[in-house]
Amino acid sequence: MRSMWRTLDKDLARDIALVCLADAVVGVSFGAITVSSGLPLWLPMLLSLVVFAGAAQFMFVGLVASGGNPIAAVIAGLLVNARHVPFGFAVGDLFGSSWAKRIVGSHLMIDETVAFALAQRDAERRRAAYWVCGVGLFVCWNIGVVLGAFGGTVVSDTDVFGLDAAFPAVLLALVLPSLKDRATRRAALAGVAIALATAPFLPAGLPVLLALAGVLVSGVGRSGDAAEPEKEAAA
Repeated sequence: MRSMWRTLDKDLARDIALVCLADAVVGVSFGAITVSSGLPLWLPMLLSLVVFAGAAQFMFVGLVASGGNPIAAVIAGLLVNARHVPFGFAVGDLFGSSWAKRIVGSHLMIDETVAFALAQRDAERRRAAYWVCGVGLFVCWNIGVVLGAFGGTVVSDTDVFGLDAAFPAVLLALVLPSLKDRATRRAALAGVAIALATAPFLPAGLPVLLALAGVLVSGVGRSGDAAEPEKEAAA
């Protein structure tokens, strides 16, 4: 791990540290919301250790707390985490060759670790960013959840703190730099439109999966986008 820290420059290390801090705040909100909803104290801690996927954890707790079937909540969480399948193809080479490293690497595969890894140009920096970010997030998230769970036993209304907004804010911050690319903007806008159009009619989690269809429009006009720089160079 020390050698990986040396691979990261100061700016990248700072960005990872800020995301870890933000996710710790989200973990506090998850622990507090879970316990204040009447669920047992140990549940958010167990979910954070064995699932370690914020969106799926919030989905599960939200459905169960509202009286939903736990089995249906598990299925909904699995649907939300279906995005990890293409993630695995994108970053699977960073896990290492041994089964132990592959299992641990897969467990740390969340949106933030994948985003940081894919943003790096060379393989060594991608591997370092993935593992440093993954381990840091796992530790900070679980510490936050423990603090939030115990805090939830004394706070009756967690909404007044606005902690539920922390999770989407972190994801938005990770996505914004990628929106400089025109094809990525098209895919994102199409995905948002699909999610908003289907959210009133479909169970929670499904609109997010359908939004992946926005990737199909990312290639539309790509040849024209590539031709524009050539025209400018010729001019």
